This record gives sequence, structure tokens and C-alpha cells, in this order.
Amino acid sequence: MNGSAGGPTDPFDGPTDPADSSPPCVFLTGFPGFLGSALLERLLARGDGPVACLVQPRYRDLAERRAADISERRAADDHGHDSTQVRLVEGDITEPDLGLDDPSVFASVDELYHLAAVYDLAVDPGLAEAVNVRGTAHVVDAAESWGTDRLHYVSTCYVSGRYDGVFTEDHLVEGQSFNNHYERSKFRAEAIVQRRTGPGGVRATIYRPAITVGDSETGATDKYDGPYYLLRFLLGQPAALSVAPAVPGSRDAELNVVPRDFVVDAIAELSGRADTAGEVYRLCDPAPLTVPAFVDAVADALGHRVLKLPTPKPLAKAGFAALARRGEPAEPATIDYLDHPTRYACPNTRRALRGTGIECPSVESYLDTLVAYVRENPDVGDDAMV
Repeated sequence: MNGSAGGPTDPFDGPTDPADSSPPCVFLTGFPGFLGSALLERLLARGDGPVACLVQPRYRDLAERRAADISERRAADDHGHDSTQVRLVEGDITEPDLGLDDPSVFASVDELYHLAAVYDLAVDPGLAEAVNVRGTAHVVDAAESWGTDRLHYVSTCYVSGRYDGVFTEDHLVEGQSFNNHYERSKFRAEAIVQRRTGPGGVRATIYRPAITVGDSETGATDKYDGPYYLLRFLLGQPAALSVAPAVPGSRDAELNVVPRDFVVDAIAELSGRADTAGEVYRLCDPAPLTVPAFVDAVADALGHRVLKLPTPKPLAKAGFAALARRGEPAEPATIDYLDHPTRYACPNTRRALRGTGIECPSVESYLDTLVAYVRENPDVGDDAMV
């Protein structure tokens, strides 16, 4: 994951190597990832550029293509759009100073958006520590050294771990256990952000999305993980009779799913306001389906008759592990979310978004769209961008 920035005489290297290198106002990590790409477009649309995007060298080609696509769409919408508003800067959050050759040139940055993370339930603990925990600490270091006014940090609902009860925006350290290293590392990362930001220093806004799936309008996604394992597991079975595991405790468990466009819309809205500094916002479905109801909804969207077969949790995990060894799209770690005891409330988010027209759609309203995208795009993988 080692990378280096462009030389000090040309620190801003955009997709077309623009001569204009005026200082950036915004710094973004997590590009060209799933959420980062969509959020970048929204930031440019509201005039927040120039935006410097930190990119690992291994993703440089993809970043250039996505930046060019964004510039083309912006040009179509606005004939006066300037392609130099996107600057690609090679670096790595796992390194001190983010792996930048000359970090001081980013003292112009007013707002820093930190989305880069390993989003993988089965992530190795060492990688989770390096990227999600130390990487976040390095980003906060950068924000402090540059004198950045605002830090926007994308956390996750699952900093809750397996908290038994309702977890709100006011909760964080509750003595909870965790399903996996991903959850634990994101909990530790958010604790760093909360501890090191506040009055008199960098002001932070924290966003905690629930399980994020594809776009509710198009179904588009970069990665088939999370609920997609269940969807593809059922899709690979006969429509006349498919079988899904029903583990003990799943009857009352909720599966909180949100589409990418809702998450991006909410972050774009909340990040553009002064009154959101210092707040935590949970981006979740306030009325999620229970696990059995979610399985029924997926079955309806697929057009499958599904039998929910009572299955001991260790056996369900072993079955998914066996499928994974055969190269099938299955991840044993997802079974832990079939009996997840935590319920999520988002009173702060609902108050802040009241009157904006931004609200989380019910998963039933767009499941058909997700299913159609999976059927039309079978080659999308489940590998995390690291």
C-alpha cells in the first residue's frame, strides 16, 4: 500500500495534467471507491472545488477514468465546468503525512472528507489496524497540521458491535463485543476522531451508514457483499424451491439496509451546513425489516419460493465456508448479522434532514432494481478496495 505523491513542483496531478494548480479547498480520501466517487461529483456540483483526491498508485488508472467521466458529466450539465477542479494526488493513509511528498501544500484545505477504509467483514486484523485505525489517525494528524476547519468522517452503524438494545448517535463506548475485526477497527477509528476533534481545533462531523447497497434508482454498485451474498445464494438455486438458513435469534433481528444514493445525498446535505459540526449522524433505515421479512422480500424480488430452514449458527457458517472454498459467492462472516441484536435509531439525522426531502427509502421499494442489476452484471466481484 506504499505510494508517493507527485514531485513538489507539480503536487496536483489531475486526470489531464492541468497547468492550473491553484490550491485545493477540499481533500478527499476514498476515491475512486464506491461512495467516494459519488460524493466527489456532488461536492463539485455545489462548487466546493478544487478537490484533491488521495489515490493509491495501484488505483491510479481507475481514478483517472472516473475523474474523466465525472468531468464529462459535469461539462454536459454546465458548459463552464473546469476539469481542473479534480486533482489526483498519489499517497497512502497508512503512511505518516499520508505518504505525500510535500504535505504543506495542503494548508489551503478547508474541509477534509475521510472515506478510505477496508470495508470487509473478514478483514485480517493487521490490515484493519493499519488502514482503518492508524490510517484514520494519520488523517486527523493531517487535518490538524494543515489547520483544516472541518473533518467529515464516514464511520459505520456497526461501531455498535453486538450491543443488545437500541444504539443511537449518542452511544459509542458501551462495553460491546464485536462480530469481527472490521467492526472493532471502525469503533477504534471513530473513538480517535471523537477524542481528537472538537472546540478549539478541527471540528468533525461523523456519519454512520448502515449496510450500504447499490443505488436505489439504477442498482449500480462496485461490490457484491453483505446482503448480496444472500441474494446470490438464492439466485443460484431453483426458483421453484430455494432454501435459506434461519439461525436461532433471527426472528426478531433487524437487517438495516440503505442505498448508496441516500447515503451520498445525506452526507452532501449535512456536510454543507455549519450547524452540523460536532454532530454524529446515523444514516440508517428508521423502519428496517426483520431478517425473516428481508428474506421474504428478496424471494419476491427474485421470483423464488424460499424455504427458511432452521439451522444452527455454526452449521450455517460452515456451509457458507464450504461454498466459499468452492469459489461460490459466500462469506461466513455475514451469518453473524442474521441474529444481530442491535437496533438502530437516528433521531439526530431525522431532525437535521427534516424539510430537505432526503429520507431513506424502504428496501422493498428498490429490491427489484438491485436484483435486476445483479442479473445483468454477474461479473461484479466482492473484493474490498485496499
